[in-house]
Amino acid sequence: MRDDETTDAMRNARLMRQATYAAVAVAVTLVVIKTVAVYMTGSVALLGTLFDSLLDGAASLLNLVAVRHSLTPADHEHRFGHGKAEALAGMGQSIFICASAAFVAYEAVIRFLDPHPLGNSFVGIAVTVAATVITLALVAFQRRVVARTGSLAIEADSIHYRGDLLMNMSALAALLLSGVLGLHWADPLGGILIAALIAFSAAQIALGAYNQLMDRELTDDERERIAAIALSHPEVVGIHDLRTRTSGTRAFIQFHLEMDRIISLMKAHLISDDVEARILEAFPDAEIIIHQDPAGLEEVAQQERI
Repeated sequence: MRDDETTDAMRNARLMRQATYAAVAVAVTLVVIKTVAVYMTGSVALLGTLFDSLLDGAASLLNLVAVRHSLTPADHEHRFGHGKAEALAGMGQSIFICASAAFVAYEAVIRFLDPHPLGNSFVGIAVTVAATVITLALVAFQRRVVARTGSLAIEADSIHYRGDLLMNMSALAALLLSGVLGLHWADPLGGILIAALIAFSAAQIALGAYNQLMDRELTDDERERIAAIALSHPEVVGIHDLRTRTSGTRAFIQFHLEMDRIISLMKAHLISDDVEARILEAFPDAEIIIHQDPAGLEEVAQQERI
């Protein structure tokens, strides 16, 4: 690995760790202020955001451990590294978030059947506004980290914190309608909406984690880009058996590179190195395996079988 690649990897690792620490700190802060607000207001919509923040804290702690583990270098027993710890963390988060959705929906239905006025609604409104500002700052930082590192675990964290913004808006609307305007049904209705948003976030996270655990290929656009880069080399005749997958922040790419059958093994090796370097420019965190084939090998093998 080149020195600049090592520096980038270290910078990315530092950013990912900082993002996990920030998420845990924000979750703890939100839990404290929302607990006070729920106690003072009795709002089920605010209770939903509190419960979600509790689960955010648990999920962020899980993320912290998973990211630290995923950044552990490959060892003798884990030759491909520990990147799938991130996907496992994402799957764990989706379970937490589903539990949150079920609890909030249950509480909202109970309150909808038996609505009653809220107390100290302005305290709840102030806390919700503060929670929104804090969450916005965290999401902005997480988006910058994801854009830089491509971390699935940080992206999963960011998805449900972005969902928290919608939940905060729903809770704020419910507090205004119920506590200020006297529409007592608005609070449980806001709770039901929040539960639906939580469940949707869980589905997104679970799908991303499942795809990575099952070694899903990179997108068609990314695969076409890899093939185009390889074929752009003037001495490459073709490629076949392109296989890709991701593990944590790292992509794994392998394919057979077809070249003129009369060139030397040394030249074929140098061409492969050049193609690998070009692909690494487009996919900096990738691990690439290239097998050199003489052009027309598959046709010859097929004729021999006939």
